[in-house]
Amino acid sequence: MDEERSAQSHLTRAQLAAEGVVGLALSWVDNAGITRTKAIPLRRLDEAVRDGVGMSPVFDVFLVDDSTTTSRFLGGPDGDLRLFPDLQRAVPLAAQPGWAWAPADRYAQDGTPHPACQRLFARRMTEQARARGLSLLAAYEVEWVLRRPDGTDPAENGPAYGLHRLTDLSDYLRDLLQALEAQGLDLQQIHPEYAAGQFEVSVAAEEPVAAADTTVLVRQTIRGVSARHGLRASFAPSFEPGTVGNGAHLHLSAWRDGRNLMTGGEGRHQLTKEGESFLAGILDALPALLALGAPSPASHLRLVPSHWAGAYQCWGLENREAALRLISGRSANAEIKCFDAAANPYLALGGTIATALAGLDTAATLPAEVNGDPSHLPTPPPRLPETAPEALAAFTRSTTLHEALGDPLFHAIQAVRQAEITLFTNQTPTQIAEQTRWRY
Repeated sequence: MDEERSAQSHLTRAQLAAEGVVGLALSWVDNAGITRTKAIPLRRLDEAVRDGVGMSPVFDVFLVDDSTTTSRFLGGPDGDLRLFPDLQRAVPLAAQPGWAWAPADRYAQDGTPHPACQRLFARRMTEQARARGLSLLAAYEVEWVLRRPDGTDPAENGPAYGLHRLTDLSDYLRDLLQALEAQGLDLQQIHPEYAAGQFEVSVAAEEPVAAADTTVLVRQTIRGVSARHGLRASFAPSFEPGTVGNGAHLHLSAWRDGRNLMTGGEGRHQLTKEGESFLAGILDALPALLALGAPSPASHLRLVPSHWAGAYQCWGLENREAALRLISGRSANAEIKCFDAAANPYLALGGTIATALAGLDTAATLPAEVNGDPSHLPTPPPRLPETAPEALAAFTRSTTLHEALGDPLFHAIQAVRQAEITLFTNQTPTQIAEQTRWRY
């Protein structure tokens, strides 16, 4: 461990100890979208920073139900990796006294980056954008359904978006606000959502890897505060089939020399030429990106028309039914509405960046925009894949994503998607929702 890392480790350990921390949870997110962890006593932080914490590469082929598959490059009981905590993001968990959290990068025992590390993939794509002179800002919205301890009764029954909900759960929401802000998160808003017991939190945009880290921390904090109030939180794409599901909408903007490429240009709605190509690359790749951003068979229970889920492959200015919504104004950005929290946030972001850069490479242009609900048009735009097998087929055909991810990660994702399709074959929508409800 070099002197700088050693000094940072000592400082972080002292700061956390002063906050009463005794244990540090290191997290990574697997290809099934499940956040996994290894935890260490705080006294072992210096050792973890120097040598890493051991974990098996088999987690790259874990499924949502904790069974495993295998892939061309990864799978089976052999081998070992090392988890290295990112001390810049280490923070005491406000809802879990005595505990702190840090995201981890995964490396081989010889110190080389693990080729299937999703967090390193997101960083690599961010660096590719930076090499082109682009800086990126991103943020995930977090939606969740809140239930009483038995998991069946909504935490409250107020109207959609209603003040009733804030009143009925004011203590819970107050504690959640305090916990998020105590952890240094820049909270933008919190509000009731459409479905029974459903809420949403929005945070400020950050660089992409930080944005993915933040959404992991936000969800962990929601779980912690919910547990302290005797409640259960579900981030599953479909809590109950036929009702509005939980999204994890991704907001993304691209900047060059301090100028937002999503505004101030001469294109439609003031898009710059580069901004249009950036978005066109994403829009064109959305069928394949679903395998990263809406990856579960449960995801497709949410992706239905007229539910603000972005079920159609189209874009529009402030159109909440379009898969790609352009948001105008001073903070102009694009919102990808078809993504949900079954996704690994690092994979979804990294893959989106890769396709956006591909759009820049080809000077891609956007098709005609869509106004209103696409399902009401005489000739609707194309639907995004309606099933997980369709999305997997589009992913498999994507040379852009294959090249960006690299063989080990691409084939591991492919194997996990196929295994989960098999896992839920012949299951009814209700059964799929029941089996995934408390996994995300």
